[in-house]
Amino acid sequence: MNFLAQLGNWNWFIVGGLLLALEVMVPGTFMLWLGLAAIATGVIGFIVSMSWQAQIVVFAILSVISVLLGRRIYPTVVTETDKPFLNRRHDAFVGRVFTLDEPIVHGVGRVRVDDSTWRVTGPDCPAGTKVRVEKADGATLIVAPAN
Repeated sequence: MNFLAQLGNWNWFIVGGLLLALEVMVPGTFMLWLGLAAIATGVIGFIVSMSWQAQIVVFAILSVISVLLGRRIYPTVVTETDKPFLNRRHDAFVGRVFTLDEPIVHGVGRVRVDDSTWRVTGPDCPAGTKVRVEKADGATLIVAPAN
């Protein structure tokens, strides 16, 4: 512990370097901004004499500022894809009309969609009825009779 006290402001450069090294190993760009805030705190510590409590407050303030600036510089990238429902296949069924494979009894039935069958909920209807998918709830399609 005495060794850390002797390092003084150099501690912030060490912490900053460790955070930047961690950024290289962990995906994302969060540790980068904290590492830069730690290095900036070390620079400010050499310019202005501060207690360790004040240095922690300066680091906290610089961390918030650097993270907010970093979010502005590197906004979240949303890429357009030719398969928007790749991992949400059920959302692609909303608005489509299907024929009931099994009747809806007590609010539950089944419908065939391409090569699979899906559980449906809705008003009781006999098999063969055309139904429109109103919304999807997980692996269950919520349907209503199609007019």
